[in-house]
Amino acid sequence: MSLKSSLTQAFPPKPRFTESQVPDLSGKVYIVTGSNTGVGKELARMLYSKNGRVYMLARSADKTNKAIADIKKAVPASKGAMTFLRLDLADLSSIKATVERFLAMEGQLHVFFNNAGIMSSEKKLTTTPQGYEQHVGINVLGGFLLARLLTPILVGTAKTAPPNIVRVVWLASSAAEMFGEKNIGATGDMMQTEVLAKKSGNERYWFSKVGNWSHGVEYALRHKADGVISVPVNPGNLQSALYRDQGIGMRIVTKLIMYPPVNGAYTELYAGLSPDITIQKTGCWVVPFGRAIKSEAEGGTGGTRKFWEWTEDQVRPYL
Repeated sequence: MSLKSSLTQAFPPKPRFTESQVPDLSGKVYIVTGSNTGVGKELARMLYSKNGRVYMLARSADKTNKAIADIKKAVPASKGAMTFLRLDLADLSSIKATVERFLAMEGQLHVFFNNAGIMSSEKKLTTTPQGYEQHVGINVLGGFLLARLLTPILVGTAKTAPPNIVRVVWLASSAAEMFGEKNIGATGDMMQTEVLAKKSGNERYWFSKVGNWSHGVEYALRHKADGVISVPVNPGNLQSALYRDQGIGMRIVTKLIMYPPVNGAYTELYAGLSPDITIQKTGCWVVPFGRAIKSEAEGGTGGTRKFWEWTEDQVRPYL
């Protein structure tokens, strides 16, 4: 990442695409994962405020139902709907059931905001039920599996929706530009538990974000012909619940130089709804707080394809 790119992402201009630019979303269906707090909650509020039907996928029913009540209180005039569906991205064997519950309720899906994730600074390695390091299992494999299972309804919706409406938004971070292998992005080797056991908690998180970027870029290549736009995003440096497990020093830093979660929601809102992003721009890199730039080239190495294939091998038993 160039110095100029680093600075403009760390200290971005004010959001230019906000709720005021969003049209009425009546009849539109959205999924937002990790939507009971922080960026996801703010994004769900924005979509609901414009009368969208928002499915809030998260682990905790209590926290999500409270978030729904908070949003309804804040936006009493909305004619939209919010529905909680339990999702545990850590357990790959449980994700298909969540998708099946959604498909039993809806016949279309306009935007999937792949927003949920975990960030832990603990040096101790924690694994998922399937034995993956938790950042890999949740941020990379869980989100990928959910996207794969939702792809048929996204493709089906794109056949009848106006052009440039149906999208998948992948929450990455600036780490995607700093920690990926040059001209390749993520690799399966980066995600191995024995490799990550030697890394810090922050490094494990950063590697997982490279994976999210790689998936967003490769999904764009695979589904451009289907009319489904794919957008990896860096939401910005945000005050987020993701930092709840960080040390006191990092928590102080987040208060001093990081932005409120609503700014990150504007980044995702831009990626998911802005008319600036067309099928011709699928795979673009959206940076804070809502600007589309060209993704760093993967160098023609097939790196994102190889990582996609590695990921598919991991989740195949759960498709």
